[in-house]
Amino acid sequence: MSDNPDVSALMPDVVAAEVFAAGTQPALRGETVLLRPWTNADAAVIRAVYQDPDIQRWHVRDVVSEAEARELIARWQAGWSNGDGPQWAVVVGDVVAGRVGLRHMAPADGVAGIAYWTAPGWRGRGVTPAAVETVTRWAFEVGFHRLEVSHSVRNAASCRAAVKAGFAPEGVRRSAGLHADGWHDMHLHARLRPA
Repeated sequence: MSDNPDVSALMPDVVAAEVFAAGTQPALRGETVLLRPWTNADAAVIRAVYQDPDIQRWHVRDVVSEAEARELIARWQAGWSNGDGPQWAVVVGDVVAGRVGLRHMAPADGVAGIAYWTAPGWRGRGVTPAAVETVTRWAFEVGFHRLEVSHSVRNAASCRAAVKAGFAPEGVRRSAGLHADGWHDMHLHARLRPA
């Protein structure tokens, strides 16, 4: 697979470009969660969530205004078609309980990472594993072969969520993630598309 259009590839793309180029980002329904695209109406929720010290620690971001939240939403919305990766609001009932999305996507190679956070009031209630399972099922349906979760070895909650969603631990990437308090070793988990 080559980025040069003048070079013939010996293998077709694992995930067809049409998945992201055609149409709009879908909403995905899991057993207990709904994943839907973010909207500007979510700006107040995002601002509030990013005031949480754990979100700031593990996601190395602060959102200080609703205008900044809307800018973040615009980037997440653009991620569907520009290759940065789609992001979904995780909704339980009518309440935004978290975020899940793909990142570091390489659709031609069939590989992507999964990122997530859970709003403080929803932690420990199975929301994140349900959201990760829902986006994983969709990603495998459209053709992805390998999905990865990477988190700081100090983030035990993220590790539990990855394992509960069926992502097997594969190892530790030494000093691979920069956080506010310095470089962290990162756990790597992965799940492969069933044969």
